[in-house]
Amino acid sequence: MKGGVGGEVAEAPAGPPPPLEWKFSQVFGERTAGEEVQEVDIISAIEFDKTGDHLATGDRGGRVVLFERANTKEQVGSRRELERVDYPASRHPEFRYKTEFQSHEPEFDYLKSLEIEEKINKIRWCQTANGALFLLSTNDKTIKYWKVQEKKVKKISEMNIDPSKAAGNGSVASSSLCSSPKQCLANGGCGDKAYSSLSNDLSFPPEGIHSLRLPMVTSNETSLLARCRRVYAHAHDYHINSISNNSDGETFISADDLRINLWNLEISNQSFNIVDVKPANMEDLTEVITSAEFHPTHCNTLAYSSSKGSVRLIDLRQSALCDSHSKLFEEQEAPGSRSFFTEIIASISDIKFAKDGRYILSRDYMTLKLWDINMDSGPVSTFQVHEYLRPKLCDLYENDSIFDKFECCLSGDGTRVATGSYSNLFRVFGCAAGSTEATTLEASKNPMRRQVQTPSRPSRSLSSSLTRVVRRGADNAGVDANGNSFDFTTKLLHMAWHPTENSIACAAANSLYMYYA
Repeated sequence: MKGGVGGEVAEAPAGPPPPLEWKFSQVFGERTAGEEVQEVDIISAIEFDKTGDHLATGDRGGRVVLFERANTKEQVGSRRELERVDYPASRHPEFRYKTEFQSHEPEFDYLKSLEIEEKINKIRWCQTANGALFLLSTNDKTIKYWKVQEKKVKKISEMNIDPSKAAGNGSVASSSLCSSPKQCLANGGCGDKAYSSLSNDLSFPPEGIHSLRLPMVTSNETSLLARCRRVYAHAHDYHINSISNNSDGETFISADDLRINLWNLEISNQSFNIVDVKPANMEDLTEVITSAEFHPTHCNTLAYSSSKGSVRLIDLRQSALCDSHSKLFEEQEAPGSRSFFTEIIASISDIKFAKDGRYILSRDYMTLKLWDINMDSGPVSTFQVHEYLRPKLCDLYENDSIFDKFECCLSGDGTRVATGSYSNLFRVFGCAAGSTEATTLEASKNPMRRQVQTPSRPSRSLSSSLTRVVRRGADNAGVDANGNSFDFTTKLLHMAWHPTENSIACAAANSLYMYYA
């Protein structure tokens, strides 16, 4: 190969990836028209495992439902079989129901006269071992560590005796044994010779019995058994909003409004408090912790967000109690833009690390922001999600919708981000350099039904050398980003992106929708 040709190929500028065309894959728990949704069935947590072969959902009734990938490559044995199948190995993931179990029950705290809901707030997958699945689930107060494993069901498949004489012999033998006043010996014989006369009713062949007859126990079938291995309780005074596994596979954190605790998976009766923002006088409290997550590869680094719109990065190597952060990410508000709602809409509801750990995605009420952990002057990109709702903030405050906590997610390759909105809509944005992708989809069997491509207007920030791309939604106060009247009662709060493929799982009330591109 000529060097010049190779050089020309290398120098060709790589443009942003084209926008994805999303298609409906499957739905679990689809509602029929007019069907009323039970409160306990509403999905409250979604999480893929690291391989993407398993998906877990939690609901407000305290149940955890597991799904497994139906078209995994492991199902195809040899290469010849792989060549014979009528679909390529890169087929989009399809899932099937695996099992479900009751993770949490409603409780009552008698000391505080407080009801503790069974609702699952978060689910996190742990490392697998010996073919078993492990996961953490939490409600407002209690975290549980679950092991889900296939167990072989043992049952008597056949009695190793002559079928024609099985019924008669069994009844006579049992009556003979019961009527014997003497104890039988360990080897099956009997201490009293008179016992042999009791068994005269049995039909013995003339040549005698050649072998001992026993029932055959087989274990062909398997059933999934979920077992709670540990319970991590009584460590939080306030409601738990986050749990996150450490990359060391041994520890995890749990966060409430004022504290973050560090746990060892093997030790359930004690935890270590690593962040405490509670002031000596509660009247001095100005912000609370809203979300926390460990770095995906650095076991000493974690990030947490606050109700003031800031993200703090802390290093566990600096001190035992990490009240001081190593980095602070926040955006300065524009002068003259402050209003009654400024702090409410600035509160971050969710943060996620990118797979490589270089970027942090944060979601506040109005926007998605992408932060580079090496640049604390401001976000690399800002994506407008709810800008069209700004004129409606008073109404949103009145019906408490302004306090809705929307989750966010990143694609495995880090080139796209997604989050939910109202009217069961969700938005997908491209965050690669030069990308103007901004797609709005509906959680239904026809995701593009209400699709209207909204214009994307990139704007270059003066305060940073890097481009901050700003995506604008529809500016009409009475319609959503697709030009439709919005519905605050149907909101898409929870979603997850497959770790290796362009596949999204999202929850619309009690229905789980899956899409691929």
